[in-house]
Amino acid sequence: MPQTAPEPSLARQALTLPNILSILRLAGVPVFLWLLLGPEEDGWALLVLVFGALTDWLDGKLARWLDQTSRLGQLLDPAADRLYIVATLVAFLVRDIIPWWFVAALVARELIVGVALVVLRRNGFAPPEVTYVGKGATFCLMYALPLLLLIQGDSLTAGILRPIAYAFTIWGGLLYLWSGALYVVQTVKAVSGRPAGHPG
Repeated sequence: MPQTAPEPSLARQALTLPNILSILRLAGVPVFLWLLLGPEEDGWALLVLVFGALTDWLDGKLARWLDQTSRLGQLLDPAADRLYIVATLVAFLVRDIIPWWFVAALVARELIVGVALVVLRRNGFAPPEVTYVGKGATFCLMYALPLLLLIQGDSLTAGILRPIAYAFTIWGGLLYLWSGALYVVQTVKAVSGRPAGHPG
């Protein structure tokens, strides 16, 4: 019976191009927060956010093209997405760009999913796979957040983009909550010993 090749060390995994992009995306989170809450340089903050969205798309593509999919990458990618979303929500809340109840709902979703992951780990289960609903939610929110920055003010561009920004925000928020509910359902089914099935 052929032996499975050992997984590379975390240091070696971190040196692949897809994971370097994920690490750079993570490093951009505190810079993004400082730009929004310190000097309020929305233009530069928007560029950092766009860089995060582009690398989010690119690192997955490169991992598949270069056959460099790794366990570290599977952890870094969703972690970077969540950190950007949470950091943006907090900054937008401080600056009164979005209402508190919207932030509270999405943060509550993150806390509930975090508890579900702990429960799965304690029962010997791996984290559930990312669903298409979750990917769709991230897609919508990663478009909504920079658009919400662009619509600040009374310019013609802001007026044109405002309904588009609100549409992405509403759909992203609803899908984000739905994906959280699916993770909870998967967790309950796994822990109770029933097959989780296909979530969506």
